[in-house]
Amino acid sequence: MIPYLQVDNLTKSFGDLVLFENISFGIAEGERIGLIAKNGSGKTTLLNIIAGKEGYDEGAVVFRRDLKVGYLEQDPQYPKELTVLEACFHHGNNVVELIKEYERCMETEGHPGLEDLLARMDHEKAWDYEQKAKQILSQLKIHNFDQRVSQLSGGQLKRVALANTLITEPDLLILDEPTNHLDLDMTEWLEDYLRRTNCSLLMVTHDRYFLDRVCNEIIEIDNTQLYQYKGNYSYYLEKRQERIDSKNVEVERANNLYRTELDWMRRMPQARGHKARYRQDAFYELEKVAKQRFNNDNVKLEIKASYIGSKIFEADHLYKRFGDLKILEDFSYIFSRYEKMGIVGNNGTGKSTFIKILMGQVSPDSGTIDIGETVRFGYYSQDGLKFDEQMKVIDVVQDIAEVIELGNGKKLTASQFLQHFLFTPETQHSYVYKLSGGERRRLYLCTILMRNPNFLVLDEPTNDLDIVTLNVLEEYLQNFKGCAIIVSHDRYFMDKVVDHLLVFNGQADIRDFPGNYSDYRDWKDAKEQQEKETVKPQEEKTSRVRLNDKRKMSFKEKREYEQLEQEIADLEQEKKSIEDLLCSGTLSVDELTEKSKRLPIINDLVDEKTMRWLELSEIES
Repeated sequence: MIPYLQVDNLTKSFGDLVLFENISFGIAEGERIGLIAKNGSGKTTLLNIIAGKEGYDEGAVVFRRDLKVGYLEQDPQYPKELTVLEACFHHGNNVVELIKEYERCMETEGHPGLEDLLARMDHEKAWDYEQKAKQILSQLKIHNFDQRVSQLSGGQLKRVALANTLITEPDLLILDEPTNHLDLDMTEWLEDYLRRTNCSLLMVTHDRYFLDRVCNEIIEIDNTQLYQYKGNYSYYLEKRQERIDSKNVEVERANNLYRTELDWMRRMPQARGHKARYRQDAFYELEKVAKQRFNNDNVKLEIKASYIGSKIFEADHLYKRFGDLKILEDFSYIFSRYEKMGIVGNNGTGKSTFIKILMGQVSPDSGTIDIGETVRFGYYSQDGLKFDEQMKVIDVVQDIAEVIELGNGKKLTASQFLQHFLFTPETQHSYVYKLSGGERRRLYLCTILMRNPNFLVLDEPTNDLDIVTLNVLEEYLQNFKGCAIIVSHDRYFMDKVVDHLLVFNGQADIRDFPGNYSDYRDWKDAKEQQEKETVKPQEEKTSRVRLNDKRKMSFKEKREYEQLEQEIADLEQEKKSIEDLLCSGTLSVDELTEKSKRLPIINDLVDEKTMRWLELSEIES
């Protein structure tokens, strides 16, 4: 494999806070790496260092010469006066700079260096840049190229930045939370695009389905150190647990030996100078291991919800529209006790507006909402993240309550509660302005949950939260003795916590689906497949077939049917063989990469051949 990037012994710190120390890794052609770490561990900082936007203390970052690199920042910014198309020319990638150089040349008398510029424009395919930009923007459902950037929603701005990154077809893509603010359709489009493209990838994301389906390697920053796992997210989970178990055994063994050696060190202290020097040195090294506190983040949070009565809320004949855009039209719904509803739909279909109507922040055009007397809302909004930057983290929580009731007579202090949400004692006594974006989100979530709500309304709670925090939140919601409405584009999160979905299709078309997101996606795919396979127009047929008529397989179809059975069995066997090899730990790096690339191809083939086998089996039956 051709090496693209090598990071050697990289160290970065802010004052006393060390983010990572002497970490090393490389990215080669075809590698798709997911970067995982807790919020505040330096994920975005590492990407900024690699992209050349931030400095570092020690180490080296070396790229292959002439490597094309594309970087999608977590929160892209553009001058507000630019149009969508102008924004695609704003960030200075090589092609854009070449186009500007060509334009300057054409404006200069005599056109100096034109011949060389024309050759370079041809080599970089710069003539097609604008057309390519429009094509990718259209695929990302951005069609108004003259719209001002200032008029774009967060999701639209993210898509413009994504288009800007993909246009140049880079060799190495660096993506920081690419799915944040993208709706489900766009997330699945990007997932499919990255699986089909040949570019290498380094990505930070909390979307676990995305990691599983796109990446063939995971790197994790934990306690300033870096760990590598040659497989997808599912493989990482398995091997990480093995690492944790092994580390715990090592620490336990060191503790046992430490107690023996400590007794030896304490005996006859006056004769300390005569003790074996090598044994004293070994004792201090052993002490470092024994006193490790390996945090596997296995946190379980149980907060007592307030009592909630049988009457929750009733929405009766609600109407809401903004000009030609209809949000609700004769919408009625009675919420049940302990119900957990998920809300999905593309950006702009009115999900957040619907939530604000329920919360009384936006008034409907007509209709009523009747809320039960015992309901206590906990509302996590996309724009509710407001703190006094000069306050300490512990003070933010203590201003709400010194003690949090857990039920069954149990209580947590504010400090203990923060530790449940992975705020260390050091971080608790740090100032809010020092927190990362994800840590602020986590603190905001703490301030909502500690008020003991019995009805949670969470609008995009997963944005900027790390995977560890998401696991804590998921477990909390699964055990939550109250009601919940969750708006999220995180498919894995929705699968874990909701009972059913409200699907917003736009223009007040809202459907209730009885199941989680994966159930809905399977149903939607099957429906689309069925629509593709509808009977062709009558004029294309030689004879009309009645639905009740049964026809027999042709000889050719029978042979195909039998071959498919064998091919599917062979592919399933190959899949199992590859999965066993990936878990064996015996493969080389090249073999691991090759097998990881082959696995999604096999899955696609199995799906395709199984669908055809099912079609033929319908004829056979």
